[in-house]
Amino acid sequence: MTPETSPSGYDTFAWFYQKYWGSGPMSFIARALPVLERLVLTRVPQGGRILDLCCGTGQLVGELMRRGYHVTGVDGSEQMLGFARANAPGAEFVHADVRTMTLPSSHDAAVCLFDSLNHLMRPDEVETAFRNVRAAVTSGAPFLCDFNMEPGYQARWRGSFGIAEDDHALINRSAYDAPTKIARSVLTMFRLQQGAWRRADVTLYQRCYAAEEITGALRSAGFGEIVAFDAEHDLGLQGHIGRTFFLARAV
Repeated sequence: MTPETSPSGYDTFAWFYQKYWGSGPMSFIARALPVLERLVLTRVPQGGRILDLCCGTGQLVGELMRRGYHVTGVDGSEQMLGFARANAPGAEFVHADVRTMTLPSSHDAAVCLFDSLNHLMRPDEVETAFRNVRAAVTSGAPFLCDFNMEPGYQARWRGSFGIAEDDHALINRSAYDAPTKIARSVLTMFRLQQGAWRRADVTLYQRCYAAEEITGALRSAGFGEIVAFDAEHDLGLQGHIGRTFFLARAV
């Protein structure tokens, strides 16, 4: 049986994600904004509607709103959306799974970043997610997503690291199994709450897809003009070896 990441796993992880991955000058969103400005925002009319899939704690939604866009954020974790509503007040947020969501076909662009779609563990789920994105955007709309590729898993998804502060701690142990293309990140988290230490454990899974699988699923879902960009070599995102951005247009 293929393992998968439950959205409730990100409920458990949400506080740590908000603190260490969602914000700050070294967050992925801060690094990815120039990529969006180059590849997507030049194709969206001022004041247009942008769909942010797997929006997490909403920092990108807030940045896009400050640039004058109307943004809808979608995420499967209610706890992540709780932070998102505080980070981007006034935005529209939808609690939904990208595999089953149904949204109006009114968005001028869509994005799904930070290897969120690698959490889908079967190729048919990726294609279904792409079909749902296509149904939610207008004809000609750009769609940008990124995936961890094999070199990224081999470089980054191994070993362990930890965070230790006076009132919280986190241990992350990652591994990648090349024969099955499955990566896992085992998180053990502690927080001091109301005078007592509380422990939570969650395992997050990802699957490695070949570029041909991703582009084929995009075409089958109704996207064309697909271009792949290597994060380091093409877009200057140092430290993101093995991450590829896929830009497509709804046809």
